Amino acid sequence: MSSALLAIGRRRTTAERRRDRERDIIRCTRELFDERGTIDAQIDDIAKRVGINKALIYRHFAGKEELFALTLVDYLGELDARLEAVDGPRRTPMNRLRALSEVFVDFCLEYQAFADCAMSLLRRTGDELFGEITEPVMVKLGTAMGSALGRIATILRAGQQAGVFDDVDADYLANHLYTQTLGSLHMARMGLIVSAAQPGHPVVHQADIATVRETAITATLATAVGRQALGARTASTRRAADAKVPKATTRATTTAPKTSAKPSTASAGRTSSSTGEPK
Repeated sequence: MSSALLAIGRRRTTAERRRDRERDIIRCTRELFDERGTIDAQIDDIAKRVGINKALIYRHFAGKEELFALTLVDYLGELDARLEAVDGPRRTPMNRLRALSEVFVDFCLEYQAFADCAMSLLRRTGDELFGEITEPVMVKLGTAMGSALGRIATILRAGQQAGVFDDVDADYLANHLYTQTLGSLHMARMGLIVSAAQPGHPVVHQADIATVRETAITATLATAVGRQALGARTASTRRAADAKVPKATTRATTTAPKTSAKPSTASAGRTSSSTGEPK
């Protein structure tokens, strides 16, 4: 075998080993995320779980943010597979969106680190992300997000054509629903709600997970319907108000006294008598 072929074989083996190690690092990062959460998963702990030196992680990834982004890609791949499994193009757009929303919400509740990791990236500006994450990784992240968001946008367009969803940019609305759901499910992560029993005396309650789940799903459907629902309610309110107006007018008309009636016969007779004219 020539030295050139041996060199190619060595390069291929090195590339394969590099990819295998990257997969191991991402797998262990996700394991620690699920066990401890994103805040308590440190690079030292990840390196120890993989069984490598901490410095080797930075040979594969530009930094912690990039490692988090690729771990999010791994989560998104599993989420997209679940979304694909429940989507049925023959169902109504509303039922399709509900099914995908239920899967997304349940995935966030099952993997709370996924929601934390996603929100961590969403808190950064675009310029900050491009400064912390290399372009190839940004492409992977965008592709993974685009696949899941594309499914939602497709359903939104079908609902718009059927006249049941608001006529706004479907890609924007899909991104909005993604961010809205992540934010609302942070209440489940926090586990608390606050109310004011009396001025200056706040009361802290335990958040009911089932209520958080159902509210998040309902909010997705309501946001998708949007101005369609507001328009229908406004029209219904106006029709109800208009329906009352004729009734009120009719009552007023039937009870109002007559103003142009002729004098009665008795009155006419009395008038004739008083004037001396014959009856």
